[in-house]
Parts: sequence; C-alpha cells; structure tokens
Amino acid sequence: SARVLEKARQQLQEEVRQVSSQLLEERKKREMQEALARRLQKRVLLLTKERDGMRAILGSYDSELTAAEYSPQLTRRMREAEDMVQKVHAHSSEMEAQLSQALEELGGQKQRADMLEMEVKMLQSQSSAAEQSFPLSREEASSLRLKIEELEGERSRLEEDKKTLEMQLERFTLQGSYDQSRTKVLHMSMNPASAAKQRLREDQAQLQEECKQLRELVHALERGGPIPADLEAVASLPSSKELTELRKQVESAELKNQRLKEVFQTKIQEFRKVCYALTGYQIDITTENQYRLTSMYAEHKADC
Repeated sequence: SARVLEKARQQLQEEVRQVSSQLLEERKKREMQEALARRLQKRVLLLTKERDGMRAILGSYDSELTAAEYSPQLTRRMREAEDMVQKVHAHSSEMEAQLSQALEELGGQKQRADMLEMEVKMLQSQSSAAEQSFPLSREEASSLRLKIEELEGERSRLEEDKKTLEMQLERFTLQGSYDQSRTKVLHMSMNPASAAKQRLREDQAQLQEECKQLRELVHALERGGPIPADLEAVASLPSSKELTELRKQVESAELKNQRLKEVFQTKIQEFRKVCYALTGYQIDITTENQYRLTSMYAEHKADC
C-alpha cells in the first residue's frame, strides 16, 4: 500500500544518510592515515640519511687511522657511535614497522570506503527503484495522507459514538426498557398499574370537564348576561338580581369612602391653619410618624 511504500522509502533514505555519514568518517580517517604515513616516510628517510652519514663518518675514521693510532678516547667514541647507529637502526626498524602497519590500515580503510560507496550506490538505486514503483507526486501523497488522517478521525468519532450508544442501551436496560420485537410481556388481569392508570384517566377527564364548565361560566360573567341553569348549579353563585344589588352596595360604599376622604382632608387643612395661627408654627408631615415645625418668623429654611 501507499503507507508501506512511503515507510520503506523513508527507511532507505535514513540508511543512505547513515551510510553517507559513515563514508565521510572513513574518508576523514583515511586522510589522517595518509598524512601519518607521509610523515612516517619522511621520518624514516631522515633516519636513513642520518644512519648513512654516521656510517660514512665511521668509515672515514677507520680509513684514516691505523691500529697504532687508536686511542682510548677514539675507541669510546666509536663505541658510542656504534651504539647510536644500532639505536638509529632499531628506531628505523620500528618506524618501518609502524609505516607498514599504517599502510595496512590505510588499505583497510580504502577497502571499507569502497564498500561503503558501493552500499551507497546500491541504496540509491533501491531508493530510485522504490520511487519509480511508487509513481505518486508529493501533492497526491499529501492528499492521501490528509485523507487517511480524516478517516482515522472519523473512525475514532464513530468508536466514541458506539461507546455512548452502548452505555445508553445499558442504562435503558437497567431502567426496564426492552425490545418489543424480541420480548413478550404478560399482563395480569387485575393489574394494579392498569387500575391506577384508569383512575388517572378518569380524574383527568373529570377535571377537564370542570375546567370547561368554569370557562363557560367566566365567559357568561364577562358578557354580563344571564347564567345558564347548569352553570349556576355547578358554581353555586347568587342570581343576577343579587349581583346587581351587591354592585349597588359596593358603589355606595365607595362613594361614602370618597366623601369621608374629602371631609378628612378639609378638616386637616383647618387644623393646620389653626395651629399656625395659635402657635406661630406650621406643621408639615415629611415621612410616616415624622413631622416638621416651621416658624412664621423664620427668614430662611435653615432658621426653622
């Protein structure tokens, strides 16, 4: 599939990067070994020249001096020179051994670098073959990736909906719900629940009938006309004549109260005027149970 090919291509690219980094490291090591080999070769050459020079000096001494002319000092110097030549020879042998070892390591590094280059070429060829076998463009790959993400999101959402529905089904089952297509319920002939439902329906019908009669009674009272006989029996209200008399009594009582209020207002005004004339103070009611006295001689309100 596209995802598997994409994953394989990414793995090949990662391997190519790793092998390329290893190749660079091996090349650096090879360059270091080559530089070391050159330095060792130069040093061996210098030591060889120095050894040859020492041998030439010793040969000139041997050719110029006879056996009788040798002195202990010359003998000691010759021994020192021979020791030095031996040391130089040993050091030269050691340098040659190191040089040969470095050359061997250099050959191994070159061989390993060649192998890594071959691996890089093979991986590049495999990567190109994988890309050719997967002829989709980047836009198509990105669109497929987005579509896969959308499908995964939809799948997770459907799984959540499924879990929610399963929980609801379990809750309904615990509450007593059942599938009528697969479950058969037997009812008793004298079922208390059925009797209670029947009583509830009868009470509801009775209340609806009473509400209907009361609405008709309200409409009749609002119109002011005669009340039907059936509604008078239900409401147990007085007749229209009695209602008229009651209305008249209410109107007369309201008129009487209005007259009493007017008389009371008049008497209060007279009382305030008399108090003002007798005491020189005007009485005003500010709030409930609070009064204010104002002197007739006060020039300002602050002088009260």
